[in-house]
Amino acid sequence: MKRRFDVLVIGGGNAALCAAISARRSGASVLVLEGAPKFYRGGNTRHTRNMRCAHDAATDILTGPYTEEEFWQDLLLVTGGETDEELAKFMIRESKDILNWIVEQGVRWQPSLGGTLSLGRTNSFFLGGGRAMLNALYLTAEQLGVQIIYDAEIADLHIEDGMFLAAHLKQPIDGATEIRASALVAAAGGFEANIEWLKEYWGEAADNFLIRGTPYNRGSILKMLLAKGVQDIGDPTQCHAVAIDARAPKFDGGIITRHDSVVFGIVVNKHAQRFYDEGEDIWPKRYAIWGRLVAAQPDQIAYIIFDSAVVTSFMPTLFPPIAGGTIAELATKLELDPVALEKTITDFNAAVQPGTFDHTILDDCRTEGITPQKTHWARKIEAAPYLAYPVRPGITFTYLGTRVNKQSRMLMKDGKPSANMFAAGEIMAGNVLGKGYAAGIGMTIGSVFGRVAGREAARNAKN
Repeated sequence: MKRRFDVLVIGGGNAALCAAISARRSGASVLVLEGAPKFYRGGNTRHTRNMRCAHDAATDILTGPYTEEEFWQDLLLVTGGETDEELAKFMIRESKDILNWIVEQGVRWQPSLGGTLSLGRTNSFFLGGGRAMLNALYLTAEQLGVQIIYDAEIADLHIEDGMFLAAHLKQPIDGATEIRASALVAAAGGFEANIEWLKEYWGEAADNFLIRGTPYNRGSILKMLLAKGVQDIGDPTQCHAVAIDARAPKFDGGIITRHDSVVFGIVVNKHAQRFYDEGEDIWPKRYAIWGRLVAAQPDQIAYIIFDSAVVTSFMPTLFPPIAGGTIAELATKLELDPVALEKTITDFNAAVQPGTFDHTILDDCRTEGITPQKTHWARKIEAAPYLAYPVRPGITFTYLGTRVNKQSRMLMKDGKPSANMFAAGEIMAGNVLGKGYAAGIGMTIGSVFGRVAGREAARNAKN
């Protein structure tokens, strides 16, 4: 621990492991410091299922091509153009090779899950999920000779004039309190688990946020880097935020608390009023806006309302729906005004137009004469028992991060590249994601820029 490493990687998720493996395969000595205990290693990667990569033809697990241009158009759509075009197109181009590279590191694919996900052509699913993917990457890293230390919290980073010199540990490891390395890769996630930091931008509303992922992503490394001259990128209020069950734990509830039932019903706030188009677009392109939408509602609470006719149409979650034989009974159980909820549903049902329902396309089932409209998949809510899920904002990761270039090298506030500091994963995701999200892009960012950061850090250290 007291020797000098070529590359120090701070973090323990997908981006960190891709960086560590890439650096080691490039001939560097590599140390990974993971702040979490071994059981909880891997950050938010533990809760993932898939990755979005461009590809030119169908494969054993993908049903058709997904071109670079289509990927780019999807990214433009969800971000509203708030993305670094050069970096985003570089990531998309590099993602084509990641599909095979990640398999070479021991990760295996499985066919896409069905239902409302609609990802069989665009996204590759990890066999066994995110934890299995992580275990494969850790095994490969260890076999290559990467050293990995858990419970390794960083107290401070020694940085001078854009050059990383050493990391100082909160607790000694094998007698060492300082880790020296020729290059640094920061892959330690965002600040989503730091409620006090969130409150700086969201106010008291952040107390009602639930954190879908790891409680260890408190943003300490990000804060240190920004304080020591690294240029920031991204709106601190923008984040990957989905609607998750209000009964979920404060931290680490994961993907089984997410609700994919929005397109099959309506969503109301505590006043039993609808507030957004539930059928705006295909679910994987819109599921990650619902956290922010709910965050803007009174007391940061909302309710997905549907009926028994659609209960088998979407993937069930950990928590069962709340049921009522009548709308009034359901409203009472939800502590909503029964008269208000009955009126909202009556008005909605009256606005539903005839059409042919098909959740896999933008169908012609819509409403007329109400605001907000439901532009697709609108069907009357009329088959008792009536059902509901209470939901709150579920924050996955934040978009405020470090600005990087195509070498994953951090840029300093004066615009110059750092001498030896690189970043990958959520800590730099704001370069690509100015706002919005499409399923699987977080893992793409981590894998692509992790691989690049490791390779470039190794090259930097050897020079």
